Amino acid sequence: MPFTERTPRVVAARALTRRQGRDKARRFLAEGAQAIREALAFGEVHELFTTATAAARNADLLTQATAAGVPVSEITDKAATALSETVTPQGLVAVCSLVDQPLESALAARPPLVAVLVGVSDPGNAGTVTRVADAAGAGAVLFAGDTVDPHNGKCVRSSTGSVFHLPIARSRDTATVLTACRTAGLRLVAADGHASLDLDAATDSGSLAVPTAWVFGSEAHGLSADVLSLVDDVVKVPLHGRAESLNLATAAAVCLYASARALRGV
Repeated sequence: MPFTERTPRVVAARALTRRQGRDKARRFLAEGAQAIREALAFGEVHELFTTATAAARNADLLTQATAAGVPVSEITDKAATALSETVTPQGLVAVCSLVDQPLESALAARPPLVAVLVGVSDPGNAGTVTRVADAAGAGAVLFAGDTVDPHNGKCVRSSTGSVFHLPIARSRDTATVLTACRTAGLRLVAADGHASLDLDAATDSGSLAVPTAWVFGSEAHGLSADVLSLVDDVVKVPLHGRAESLNLATAAAVCLYASARALRGV
């Protein structure tokens, strides 16, 4: 018989939809075939729940999970809804180990490009920036200050599996995060729409052709004066048209790719 929403293992998994539950169990939920495929490759999946419909659609994925020794449990549609944080549940949910690691570990390889999120509360933005950082070849994404949990369901979905691809670290102390970046040999550059220096000028000057940690703030509040006082440069993305601004994820993409290109020397 399929597990229901009242089955103890489903109840325990549902607790992972809340940050307190995730931090206590050191586990989180990844929903959907793409995220679960990446989670299996990462090697930290403890259990997989699937509806009958999802199982029929993703037979290869279930075979992969079984071959990896991951228990696969069938659940009802109602149980799938209880485990999902989406309007339309995909019927496929994995219980995974948390992916975050200590700052020193995330920066141990001295990556030449890092994204730092400070006070970003929107999980969709945080997840998309993680995806962009992965695509641009960044070596880590750091969550600083009062920033959303990288294991939040929407954050994980928005990253489309990138949370499993590159080191993730988080700390409530923003200054500690920025100091760790400096210790790892990174120059700190903040993205701020009110900066006097624009990205084109920064690129032309060659200042982005060195290991860089880009510091991004929330769309609503940006970066505080205290944070801006701790960085080496403050740069804005130039707006050549009539748009008032760019959203966080788009601005991050432009900045990270500018650095990626500069670091490649092209």
